[in-house]
Amino acid sequence: MPTAHPSGWAHADGALRANRPGGPHWLREPSDPDALVPSLWSQTATKADGVLSVGGVPLPELVSEHGSPAYVLDEADFRSRARAFRDAFAAYDVYYAGKAFLCTTVVRWLAEEGLSLDVCSGGELAVAERAGFPMERVGFHGNNKTLAELERAVELGVGRVIVDSFHEIERLASVTSERGRTVGVMVRVTAGVEAHTHEYIATAHEDQKFGFSIASGDALDAVRRVHEAPGLRLLGLHSHIGSQIFDTSGFEVAARRVLALHATVSEEVGVEMPEMDLGGGFGIAYTTQDDPSDPAQLATEITKIVEHECRALGVAEPRLSIEPGRAIVGPSMCTVYEVGTVKEVALDGGARRTYVSVDGGMSDNIRTALYDADYSATIASRRSGSAPALARVVGKHCEAGDIVVKDEFLPGDVRPGDLVAVPGTGAYCRSMASNYNHALRPPVIGVRDGKTFTVLRRETEADLFATDVGVL
Repeated sequence: MPTAHPSGWAHADGALRANRPGGPHWLREPSDPDALVPSLWSQTATKADGVLSVGGVPLPELVSEHGSPAYVLDEADFRSRARAFRDAFAAYDVYYAGKAFLCTTVVRWLAEEGLSLDVCSGGELAVAERAGFPMERVGFHGNNKTLAELERAVELGVGRVIVDSFHEIERLASVTSERGRTVGVMVRVTAGVEAHTHEYIATAHEDQKFGFSIASGDALDAVRRVHEAPGLRLLGLHSHIGSQIFDTSGFEVAARRVLALHATVSEEVGVEMPEMDLGGGFGIAYTTQDDPSDPAQLATEITKIVEHECRALGVAEPRLSIEPGRAIVGPSMCTVYEVGTVKEVALDGGARRTYVSVDGGMSDNIRTALYDADYSATIASRRSGSAPALARVVGKHCEAGDIVVKDEFLPGDVRPGDLVAVPGTGAYCRSMASNYNHALRPPVIGVRDGKTFTVLRRETEADLFATDVGVL
């Protein structure tokens, strides 16, 4: 029988999931406490007798071989999500966000699955080059690309550079002129739309570092300068409205404004730009409160928006690009930790919370501390018959804010040696990892068909000292 809980906790992932913000929610005891919520995990994740397996590999076996903490990357899931976006947006160019997670193995997968790649630094471009990725399918983002980065991009023949300032237009034109080369250019514009999941604010997005404002006229001025600059081939406009977006409401407003500028360029500059990038930043499920749209639905809705606006403006539809963001790699990875200590503390009102300390933390997942992000968690190494208890999964760093999962109900008998797995850690976790407290960054272990393979090895103390030249 469902019962109400005064704190507003809701079931998720074979335990009970904290729901914040919001009022009380109804609870349902799971018929199988070890069942996984599919939307939170990669497609091959399963649980049997309390043991979590990914890609056919039980996580206790993976930890025994590779240690903990470890990021676990499901190759089949990654490839499946890449193909889903490629096929749903078949008439588009689909750009994978290198900033979410990048390594040579992933770049090879992207090449094989037919996606394009978005990079935003010289280092990310170097990974693409090392992996032999087709440079004509690379887009180079960034609000402050250095001269050296632009020179390298031009020399390598990247397919497009997304310019973000008047200084950059001048700098890039100088690079192409000196080398007698031509590079495709997109102009990043600010449409005055800021999307946060289900909401958008039509004015707040002007005050930020990215793009040329449409409203101020800077965007049109930037287009004119690119068009007139020798060596710069004007491809089109680029718009990005946010991240972790669950519907297409914001895209409708942005598309209307960007396409209006597209039409203005045709009329006033006399150029019909062949391409347009509407960004993306599609959301994933970190908890049961997140409800992502599937790629086919997103493609249908966004295409309808563009078709409608182009008809209304009387302009030909440009070739579109989309950037799914975290939606490809985010759900394809989980992080597994080992519990080191367990501590119970009293809360106001007589409630209690169990602090579950694991062998990682903010050095391998800064998002909870940085963005107040929500995550789920589950015990991955055994079945428990204990009643759930309110828990907070925390790291081992010397910071009170070193929190991995803010609130989760875990078994009341959680103890040192247990493995805890956190889903949805593929995006912006390893890529933002640090050596805070001189922690060693965890490995990324790929799993496929019951076997493991190292994607990125675990750091060693030798890696820490590699750049420390103070004592010879």
